[in-house]
Amino acid sequence: MSNWLKTTVLLALLTGLLLWLGDLLGGQQGIVMALAFAAALNFAAYFFSDKIALAMHHAKPTDEASSPQLYAAVAELAQRASIPMPKLYLIPEAQPNAFATGRNPQHAAVAVTEGLLRIMDRDELKGVLAHELTHVLHRDILISSVAATIAGALAMLARMAGFAMMFAGRGSDRDDRGGGMSGLFFIIVAPIAAMLIQLAISRSREFAADEGGARLAGSPTGLVSALKKLGAYTQRIPMATAQPATAHMMIANPFSGGGGIAKLFSTHPPMEKRIARLEAMVGRM
Repeated sequence: MSNWLKTTVLLALLTGLLLWLGDLLGGQQGIVMALAFAAALNFAAYFFSDKIALAMHHAKPTDEASSPQLYAAVAELAQRASIPMPKLYLIPEAQPNAFATGRNPQHAAVAVTEGLLRIMDRDELKGVLAHELTHVLHRDILISSVAATIAGALAMLARMAGFAMMFAGRGSDRDDRGGGMSGLFFIIVAPIAAMLIQLAISRSREFAADEGGARLAGSPTGLVSALKKLGAYTQRIPMATAQPATAHMMIANPFSGGGGIAKLFSTHPPMEKRIARLEAMVGRM
């Protein structure tokens, strides 16, 4: 299944989950209110995502004079992708990492850590930057905002239903008890399922950005080498400004990852899988 098809299917699952919970609660008005409130919060964040994310990581603007290698690489890739030159920022962190933000290519920004510039050679840096510019080209900030809106509406509906069940009187017959138990089960499970689907969407967008970044850079080898370094260094060097709210934007998870079931709760696919997929592209480009 392609990454775009997977993303579409996951968004459809989120929407279906929302409608199912709305039907369980029996109120379309509640769905509309929850969606409207969640949309207001998330689309406000969407329009100001660049300022919010950059401020959270204490990013400082940089230019060609201060960061010639960074500027040259981004300028070359932006020209190849036929998009305007993004604004560039440096994050004063030793952990190598990077992210792109902005609601569209005309309002894009690319931020890299000082640690990234220290350890990456030219081809590796181009691979990382091509990955980030692909997020911009794919409008991944918009996709994540839509997913967050639906998941947020689900969480709100579940809380509303929980309060309603706490304060509403209930009959004592078996059907009422059965309906109450099934409703309680769904109210607990729905937000968890929504979160897992939202995280799966984030992982599918990372795979898509890896593939698109390799094509934009002209070869997957630079990104493969960069991901190997990122996998090693991000485990050893903490990021002081790392935030759960922005972890999904980074090229590598800034927090120490886990195996097993912890993968379901990760914003990023396992680094080994990302590298294997990119290595499979060698010779096909």
